[in-house]
Amino acid sequence: MTLDELRAEVEAGRVDTVLLCLTDMQGRLQGKRMHARFFVDEVVEHGAEACNYLLAVDVEMNTVDGYAMSSWTKGYGDFVMAPDLDTLALVPWLEGTALCLVDLQWQDGSDVVASPRQVLRAQLARLAEKGWTANAGSELEFILFENSYEDAWDRGYVGLTPANRYNVDYSILGTTRVEPLLRSIRNAMAGAGMRVEDSKGECNFGQHEINFHYSDALTTCDRHVVFKNGAKEIAAQHGSSITFMAKWDEREGNSCHLHLSLADEDGKNVFAEDDALFSSFLAGAIAGLKELTLLLAPNINSYKRFAAGSFAPTAVAWGNDNRTCAFRVVGHGPGKRFECRLPGGDVNPYLALAGLIAAGLHGVEQGLSLPPACEGNAYTAEDVDHVPTNLREARELFAGSEIARTALGEEVVAHYLNMADVELAAYDAAVTDWERVRGFERL
Repeated sequence: MTLDELRAEVEAGRVDTVLLCLTDMQGRLQGKRMHARFFVDEVVEHGAEACNYLLAVDVEMNTVDGYAMSSWTKGYGDFVMAPDLDTLALVPWLEGTALCLVDLQWQDGSDVVASPRQVLRAQLARLAEKGWTANAGSELEFILFENSYEDAWDRGYVGLTPANRYNVDYSILGTTRVEPLLRSIRNAMAGAGMRVEDSKGECNFGQHEINFHYSDALTTCDRHVVFKNGAKEIAAQHGSSITFMAKWDEREGNSCHLHLSLADEDGKNVFAEDDALFSSFLAGAIAGLKELTLLLAPNINSYKRFAAGSFAPTAVAWGNDNRTCAFRVVGHGPGKRFECRLPGGDVNPYLALAGLIAAGLHGVEQGLSLPPACEGNAYTAEDVDHVPTNLREARELFAGSEIARTALGEEVVAHYLNMADVELAAYDAAVTDWERVRGFERL
């Protein structure tokens, strides 16, 4: 919606609340609920403040050491939430509510360069220097449970009941069982201005996917984070719960396949128009995948997906319409693109697409040659490299990445290395259920 449309809704009394939201390191919406009239009268022009610790905490919102931008010694001051009015939208599942995403700035007006939206904007600016824009789509899977979020918490997330008891991949019968909720989500997102394409069942019990039409990369990421937040809220309204964890159990994980292509100033698909450029861009994405995996798989749990025969990749390879590869080339003509199959449902899309663009531009600038396409089963292919198997390995590769330091800058690299260190330290200190089951009596 436009600002004028929002003003009209506020004057008519149909909108009384505006959610002013930033996206944190985990890809979650954080922010404030604004009285709508205050938003249009004051915040639109001047922005609002939020504590800068929002980009310097762990998953559980604990303050942690190691971040240059925010700490006890720096007093945990504010940064500015500058509204991006292009993101204004109604929130149909919340009465009288609209939403606006922000860009983060310091008090002097400079960008908070380590904020996820700014990390992506910086790579999009590099594309713009060459006369290109990025188009992207994200396919986000989730598992739906009959339990409420409160019940799941009280159970310690053990013994939950999936909404489907068997594999409903593409099943109309199976997805009809949960259609009231899926329909609510589809229609709510359409009401929020998204172009909804479809929903479908997936392989794990209770697993589903809702897909949206591609858009420019920034818009796709904005819609991704709003959808992810909104789907959880709508599920809660139905007394259910959703997880986007990369690997909920030992069955199929939740993926988030990312589709990427470039367009020129006339909107033509650069990949379709220039095969040499497409080859070098994809070659760069392949060459940089391992060292930038941290941006696509940011959590301990992310790496549990990478198993042979799981439809999650283990080989750093590409193929034509080959779902066993990390990169799958699909489409033709104006629809030509590649799909990166590495990210899981826990991905921060801004960081992931920024990493893919940075690697792709590295391939173009260095004139890299595309290796041969993988034919057949990439899981068993010889002479191919493999994705990192754990967060610690990915962290070390990112720390040594010249692509990351050149494209993203030292400040961004240091920030997300610390994020990995915080996650690793928390995991290393935890005693898991697996350890208790194996060791309580038998060791």
